[in-house]
Amino acid sequence: MKSDLPDIKLYRIVTSAGILLMFLGLLYSFIDQEQLTLSIYIHAVNFVIIAVLIWIYPNKKTAFIRTTLTIMLAFYFYLMFMLYPFSLSPLLIICFIPGIAILFFNKRLFYFSLYGNITVVLSFMGYVAFVDKGAQFYLLYKDLPGYAVNFLACQVMLLFIFLQLQKRIENQKLYYKQIQESERLKTTGQLAAAVAHEIRNPITVVKGFLQLYSEDQPIEKRKHYHLMLEELNTAERVISDFLMLAKPSEVEHEVVNVKEALHTVMDLLNTYALMDRIQISLVVEEDCTVTCSLLEFKQLFVNIFKNAIESSKHGDTIEVKVKKDQHNVKIIVKDHGLGMTEEQLQTIGTPFYSLKSKGTGLGLMICFNIVKKYEGTISFKSKEGIGTDVTVSFPIIK
Repeated sequence: MKSDLPDIKLYRIVTSAGILLMFLGLLYSFIDQEQLTLSIYIHAVNFVIIAVLIWIYPNKKTAFIRTTLTIMLAFYFYLMFMLYPFSLSPLLIICFIPGIAILFFNKRLFYFSLYGNITVVLSFMGYVAFVDKGAQFYLLYKDLPGYAVNFLACQVMLLFIFLQLQKRIENQKLYYKQIQESERLKTTGQLAAAVAHEIRNPITVVKGFLQLYSEDQPIEKRKHYHLMLEELNTAERVISDFLMLAKPSEVEHEVVNVKEALHTVMDLLNTYALMDRIQISLVVEEDCTVTCSLLEFKQLFVNIFKNAIESSKHGDTIEVKVKKDQHNVKIIVKDHGLGMTEEQLQTIGTPFYSLKSKGTGLGLMICFNIVKKYEGTISFKSKEGIGTDVTVSFPIIK
């Protein structure tokens, strides 16, 4: 796994300095206390666990390590406050405990540490207010409302920082994805423009002569000519796909009834699906219409349905669901077939990448182009051995 740390050597230097300072603090606790208490030994064990976790983190960046490290660091600072109630500096550090999770860029861990920190600190302040009453935590009790307000302000500030950081990360991911898609389309377009016309011309000539000579052949030999013509037609379809990618057609706007269009596509593919006893079920929550080319809409879902059929197992059912919200019409195609790994999902829509033995990968490239042309979105959710969900979204007609 590629490291998400800026520099492993710098990480080692900084964490070593931090561990050393924590060790010196622990050593001071042992020297300062006339009699060693249980809390001092808990402090020592806590320090050892934190040091080990920090040191092994670059090699084992698992969710368990991140969560354990966050909890142990929080416990360390809570313990510091309990050991030294005459100093409020540990309370200041406690305010920023959720910041540890921000360093891991983990949304779930951040909210866990934020809500946990608020619950623990406010509960402790309640204890100081109603039970301790300044007996041990005099400094905190002296201005408890002020510390409570400042603590909550720090938590709100950390939440704001995290949300802003999360938004920036999501924008960076989207920008990176757009660059990848743009480069992919550019490369494919250049390749298509360079070779498509040169290949199509000789194929047209060969087709013409085959059609001419097939009329003079005996009936038993005509099937061979028919087979050759079929293969040339397949080659022409691939070339047409290339040309569509190289020079997209102009945007055509017409009102398409989603339910009727999907029924048409299902009628086209039902025979193909029933060869393996695969059923296609359609559920439409309410009538929906979108603006796009009816021909391209059908082409889009012929590709998606065909992929779902080919990945499904004998006797499966492909579920198609249409629903709409305030802004979009969503068509979800769910199969229970082979599914895909995370690596395969990342390469979906790449030219010449296909999970099918004779696939070119151009079908999904065209799907991406059609959806993008009409300002829609297409997304894939899949798990190997369980199946794939394809969600196509078009803006709703206003």
